[in-house]
Amino acid sequence: MFEPRHSGELVETSPPRVTLRNAFAHPFDSAIAAARTCYATRLIGPEEITEKQRINIGAATFYSGHHTVYQHAHFEFGMENISRQFVWSFLHAHPFYNSEQQSQRYVRLDRAHAYAPAESLFFNEGSRAIYERAIARSWNSYRELSALLAGDTRAILNDIWHVGPMSHINRIQKIERSAEKRSIEIARYVLPLAAFTTMVHTISGIVLHRLWRMCSASDTPTEAREVIGQMVALARDIDPQFFERFGTEPLEELPEWANRPPVAPGNGGSSFVDENDRYANLCSTDAASSTGEAFAREFDAKLGGKTSKLIDYSPNSPHIAAEAYRGVLGLTEAQCSDAEAIDRLLNPARNLYRLETLNVGVHAPAMRALQHVNYTFAKKISHTADSQDQRHRMVPGSRPLLTISDTREPDYITPMLLEGNPRARELYERAMHEAWAAKNELLDRGVPAEIALYVLPNAKAIRLVESGSLLHLLHKWTMRTCFNAQEEIYRASMDELAQLREVHPQFARYVGPPCYVRAGITTPICTEGSHFCGVKVWLDFPNVERRI
Repeated sequence: MFEPRHSGELVETSPPRVTLRNAFAHPFDSAIAAARTCYATRLIGPEEITEKQRINIGAATFYSGHHTVYQHAHFEFGMENISRQFVWSFLHAHPFYNSEQQSQRYVRLDRAHAYAPAESLFFNEGSRAIYERAIARSWNSYRELSALLAGDTRAILNDIWHVGPMSHINRIQKIERSAEKRSIEIARYVLPLAAFTTMVHTISGIVLHRLWRMCSASDTPTEAREVIGQMVALARDIDPQFFERFGTEPLEELPEWANRPPVAPGNGGSSFVDENDRYANLCSTDAASSTGEAFAREFDAKLGGKTSKLIDYSPNSPHIAAEAYRGVLGLTEAQCSDAEAIDRLLNPARNLYRLETLNVGVHAPAMRALQHVNYTFAKKISHTADSQDQRHRMVPGSRPLLTISDTREPDYITPMLLEGNPRARELYERAMHEAWAAKNELLDRGVPAEIALYVLPNAKAIRLVESGSLLHLLHKWTMRTCFNAQEEIYRASMDELAQLREVHPQFARYVGPPCYVRAGITTPICTEGSHFCGVKVWLDFPNVERRI
């Protein structure tokens, strides 16, 4: 715990805490038994494994790349005191995990609780004071902004739900709770990337090996090494040989850092740091910042005002999808035209899979025909929105290393609710400029970008390229065109659907939120239950206006 100078805000910090909630009892012997089963006439149990098999089969499978045997064992971790930046940049930057994470959208963060690195040669007492003040200011802004926006959110929701003097007390209370959640959902944009989160995180054994090997491959190598190190230690406690038999260590020299601008003495860099030191790779330079700003200008110009822009697709996709569908069912083109095949695949009145909330597409033989249709989008959303967007792991994105693409000028996203409240907008913009000023001051003092970037806000703009098959985009577009979806992801999804209508209207005809897909076919129309948005979106989608 520390008290920032002149802030009036007490900021708490704690070391990362990882606990092992559930795990396989014998992960290594289970892996060797699975490998043996491949060449046995019966099922082999882990209790049958000998030391010779551990040595020979272990080495043969691990070092030759036959890693599926190490995927059977899973580890369920509880994680506390880890930063949002670490989760976004590393923990959720790949598809092979499952997480349930504390929501900043719906959980009010009353405590200023955030990651703070230890003092070092690169982060001295003076730098720490700047860092602490920046964290404290962001929490003050968060509280002020949520208070300023509560009236706006309440007024909009009262209008949507037709709340008046004669409304039932239960409805009024529900709107009050919803208004509070909506206001903190927007206020969270000013919170720092250093803000702590809590989660349950489950991965397979081979993913744990990969995370340990690659823990320097992010914007947060120090935090990653500490957290993943704890995970590995807990796995070793269960079964030491699962790691010790192979002796893999984290990679130190990564290709991503090889081509970044050189550290320039006197330009915000740390010229005294050895060229091969890990921190040298993460020190900011004026050259790096100018490169980041040039990239941002070029990327934004290509977007042409869109949140998400279609940059690649196959014009022949409808025919390919139809061909694949006919292949599944053994039909000729004369028996099933392209239009008929697409209608059978996407029309929810004819395809009950479209009405499933369990997302069974990859298990449905016919629906797998949509795997052959792919789209690529360039998009720009905030760090906080992208932290949710990246959870659509079957629609992978190439996300930036912020330590390389940093900008000196504030570079952020503004939620639409702020447009109608000048006082809130002024507070928001001041918070943005204060955060960037603190980050720049830290960089100018020679603090590594790895540390300085933690003080940036959730509103930080993220530019990425994202691709997915129609099968997985269909699921994403169904979930994220719902009015309960995060605002920016909703806006991006609507942009994407509009462009899909331009190039492949036969696909777009049956794409929309669950209520639009289900209306007139099944009940309930809305799958959100008590979280119904209050708007009959299905009556005029996609032309209906979203107000909050």
